[in-house]
Amino acid sequence: MKSVTICGSGRYFDEINQFAARLKQLGVSMIFTPHFETRRKNFYTLEERERMESRIYRAQLPMAVLQHLDRIRKAEVCFVYNKNGYLGINTTLEIGFAHGREIPIYALEAESDYTNGGEICRSVLFTDVVATPEELFELLK
Repeated sequence: MKSVTICGSGRYFDEINQFAARLKQLGVSMIFTPHFETRRKNFYTLEERERMESRIYRAQLPMAVLQHLDRIRKAEVCFVYNKNGYLGINTTLEIGFAHGREIPIYALEAESDYTNGGEICRSVLFTDVVATPEELFELLK
């Protein structure tokens, strides 16, 4: 069974954890997730520029980014939880990192068309779209 790192926005903290929990129930033993637990849930609904107003957040962000990149490095597959097509700048960075390491990248949803704010540079990096934990589980076998 391949290992997987899940990437996505903190605004989807609960859904990402539910997705990971279902993968674990299905038998995936190595699941790396973002560590959003140190912040209030509503903190991640703020825009990044608003979060950057927090001195503590600014101080902790570099280490958090490096730690998650290390989780991606350790995994064999990267899964992007891009509900409603949303991907922030950090997740975009993580996609580029995974691609540079030749790690397959699966996404929950297809990238939006560029006319709707989608980013073609991300969509070409997705190996495939995988809508459920069960579908991802089959790919991890």
